[in-house]
Amino acid sequence: MVENLERESPIRRIPSLSVFFPAYNDAPSLPKLIADTFETLDPLVRDLEVIVVNDGSYDNTGEVLAGLERRYAPRLRVVTHPKNRGYGGALRSGFAAATKELVFYTDGDGQYDVRELPKLLALMEDGVGLVNGYKLERNDPRHRIWIGNTYNRFARFLFGVGIRDVDCDFRLIRRSLLDRIQLFSTSGTICVELVRKHEISG
Repeated sequence: MVENLERESPIRRIPSLSVFFPAYNDAPSLPKLIADTFETLDPLVRDLEVIVVNDGSYDNTGEVLAGLERRYAPRLRVVTHPKNRGYGGALRSGFAAATKELVFYTDGDGQYDVRELPKLLALMEDGVGLVNGYKLERNDPRHRIWIGNTYNRFARFLFGVGIRDVDCDFRLIRRSLLDRIQLFSTSGTICVELVRKHEISG
């Protein structure tokens, strides 16, 4: 099972969870994103850590994160790349830094609502390695919607990827799955690599 957000199971208390956000010039969105994360997950997760990967930002992301780290430490940690390593590089750093039984990530710009993460947690049953969200509505410009749909069809056809929306970076992953695979991509293609290697290994 990879994704199924159309049914929901009762949410049980999760033993341990790492949440991380790749961030690149995302200073405006990070305070609310981090606050929403702790507010949403504290009642559900016994052992929670939150990680932000600052991927070579040149705005004041570093200063914002320093303030947030003082407020939420030790449960908030920051991983800093002096130079931008690309989206895949940021994800690989986040996966390497995560230590808990389950690992969730989404983008640091706040385009996805972290308050919907409990819907994914409810579906992480025994035998499930990855639960992937998908966009119910796309508010992007028409050309970006077309590009996204084309990319998903291409990924399903060429790589045999079975999930509905490989372009939706709202993913909950079991630690044991990450331990079985090795990721190499430094660009956004890491999403296809991750899902495909999960399907092969599973």
